[in-house]
Amino acid sequence: MTRSFRPGQGLIVVRTEVVGVHGRALLRLALDTGATSSLINAGPLVALGYDPGASNDRVQVTTGSGIEFAPRVTLDRIRALGKARGRFPILAHTLPTSAGVDGLLGLDFLQGWRLTVDFRLGRLGLR
Repeated sequence: MTRSFRPGQGLIVVRTEVVGVHGRALLRLALDTGATSSLINAGPLVALGYDPGASNDRVQVTTGSGIEFAPRVTLDRIRALGKARGRFPILAHTLPTSAGVDGLLGLDFLQGWRLTVDFRLGRLGLR
C-alpha cells in the first residue's frame, strides 16, 4: 500500500489508528526511522483506556533535552500504512505541542516490512 506525502513540508505524518478498551482514535504520528521505539503522547492513550502511570515497565529515552524514562504500555492494536500489529508495546511520552503530532512511528513498527520513501514523487509505501 502506498500513500502520498508532501516532500517539502518537513515531517512525514502518518495517520494511525489505535484501539483501546474505550474505542478507537485516529492519531497523527511522525514517521521516524531514527526512533527505535514508537511513542504516543499520554493524553490519547489515557482517553483510550490505557494507564501509563500504572506501568512498571520504564524505558530510558534520549531526547533533545536529555535522558528521561518513559512508561511502556501494550496497545491492543495499532494500524498504519495499511499494516496492523496486535499487542504492540509503545512508549507513553509527551512531545511538545509545537511538534504538531501525537507521537512517533518508529522502527519497531516497521520491522519485517519493506519501507519505501520516494521524495521525488512524494510516495510512501510499506510492504
